[in-house]
Amino acid sequence: MSLHSEIREQPDKIRSLLAVQKETAVRIARAIQKRQVRYVFLAARGTSDNAGRYANYLLGAQNGLPLALATPSLFTYYKQPPVLKDALVIGISQSGRSPDIVSVLVEARRQGCPTLTITNEPGSPLAGVADFVLALGAGREKAVAATKTYTGELMAIALLSTALSGEQKAWGELERVAGWMETALEADASVAEAVQRYHDIDQTVVLGRGFNYATAFEWALKRKELSYIIAEPYSSADFLHGPIAMLERGFPVMAVAPRGRVFKPMLSMIRRLKHDFQAEVVVISNDAQALALAATPLPIPSDVPEWLSPLVNILPAQLFAYHLTKIKGFDPDHPRSIQKVTETR
Repeated sequence: MSLHSEIREQPDKIRSLLAVQKETAVRIARAIQKRQVRYVFLAARGTSDNAGRYANYLLGAQNGLPLALATPSLFTYYKQPPVLKDALVIGISQSGRSPDIVSVLVEARRQGCPTLTITNEPGSPLAGVADFVLALGAGREKAVAATKTYTGELMAIALLSTALSGEQKAWGELERVAGWMETALEADASVAEAVQRYHDIDQTVVLGRGFNYATAFEWALKRKELSYIIAEPYSSADFLHGPIAMLERGFPVMAVAPRGRVFKPMLSMIRRLKHDFQAEVVVISNDAQALALAATPLPIPSDVPEWLSPLVNILPAQLFAYHLTKIKGFDPDHPRSIQKVTETR
């Protein structure tokens, strides 16, 4: 099993997760609704933290729930946890073994809050301290860099959101995600060819907004982990507030710009990058205008709705990171300095 094969497993894993955990998500949603939760408090690290960024937008936009990302050091080193009254407290961790994330849920239960774990290890310490568990069922992920567990976390969040809203159209769209992912993976060979022109890059910026703010962070993380590139993620709005000054002709910029509520400002940004800065722009999108502006266009299926686009957009991003790592002469299955499970306190 390699990183590449785990990237390609994702449609099947997502299809299975939806089939196995749909009813669990509905039961969890019903229990949560009885508790009159007013907001979500979410603890995660690394890739799982990027899934939390998706939850921030999705639970806010689809369910009217404000979300706060936890600062676990307040629970461990400072011993000053915040008051969590009326919160649903969620811990996201692929391994479920990070003590600082566990400490957040332990404190939440002490304060009487409902707790939910999203993990690939239902027998883990994190699952053991939660009232509810959504297990990803991704199977063992052998590659150090997370791929199928990340999209599993996104799907688990989407399942929870849809179960809370009860919207039938959303359930139908969830059923189509695996198919959209399969279509995105058909570009594997073309992505491998396209990355040849980026053999020498050592720094880049990654832009996203709205639901795909998470995708920008995860795409940047994969290039840091695998090919050791300085990759800085930004909201396209925040990028205008200073960081845009670093741009010069030929600077590589990656943009995630599917159609949706934030497409118009993203398209405006891409046009500015191309025409005003002559930047080297890579674009993931399902819109012809955005793709036409890119030096390297990475298309996804045209009918992917914005709220589910992070599950599809990340696949060409993962392939890009994988193939770039290979052409730089690094081993994508054994990145330096990091290990599969990181237990922070």
